[in-house]
Amino acid sequence: MRFGFLLRPGWIGLILLVGVFSTICFTVLAPWQFSRHTETQERNEAVRASMRADPQPLNEVLERGSPPKESDEWTRVSFTGHYLPEGETLAWQRSVRGEPAFEVLTPFRMRNGETLLVDRGFIRPVQSTRAPDYSAPPSGTVHLTARIRLNEHDSENRSLFRHDGHRWTYAINSNTVGNGVDVPLRSGYFTLVENQPGGLEAIPLPRLESGPYFSYAMQWIIFGIMAPLAVVYLIYSEVRSPRDGSGKNRDGEAVPKKKSRTSVSEAIAAEERQERENTG
Repeated sequence: MRFGFLLRPGWIGLILLVGVFSTICFTVLAPWQFSRHTETQERNEAVRASMRADPQPLNEVLERGSPPKESDEWTRVSFTGHYLPEGETLAWQRSVRGEPAFEVLTPFRMRNGETLLVDRGFIRPVQSTRAPDYSAPPSGTVHLTARIRLNEHDSENRSLFRHDGHRWTYAINSNTVGNGVDVPLRSGYFTLVENQPGGLEAIPLPRLESGPYFSYAMQWIIFGIMAPLAVVYLIYSEVRSPRDGSGKNRDGEAVPKKKSRTSVSEAIAAEERQERENTG
């Protein structure tokens, strides 16, 4: 058969491998990158909306006790109450504007009795792992404006720890901090904008860029198309090849070798010499 070689184990394995690879490209890898591109675009739009919109009262944006959704993140809200400095915690090993930083997290009790986790801003470390002296939050009632943030998650679920006279957390998570300081905190946390009572260096907004995700998605689609085309080319080349180096065709049958013109000429010359010797 002309295509009988495709039944060999090597060819079957190659075709199956390429089929699985292309399927993963189209159903997993490319959609994953497209989804990341969409998430980035949605985040950028939320940040732009936050920059344009006026702050809204927190209880008009989030119902009491309800966790923030992704669509709520970066929204500017306002609330009134007082700080609880005894529950202050520092976020360990952060990066702000490309440099090491710690973020200062302080519980804040609102007038309605609900307690939030407020990110007062960042400080730069001294001697790599030590926190510098920084301003304490003001006492008494204050009015704050902040951006809603979703809880971060520590893959190892580590609890708070003590270091250099401070309480620390690996991830900014209101549940982790609340359990560590024994203060119930609502889900999510709130990052202060500039010039707020108790504010330190304000956390900058993320850069508004789309990232390489769309390009990566297109690359996976191209790879998923090119791989089967490469197999088709290999099959075409094999079909055109009359035999392999063993002198057999692709189905294992012997293929007679064609005599070259040089070999035929030599044979004729030898016969003529033989005839002259016989007649001589």
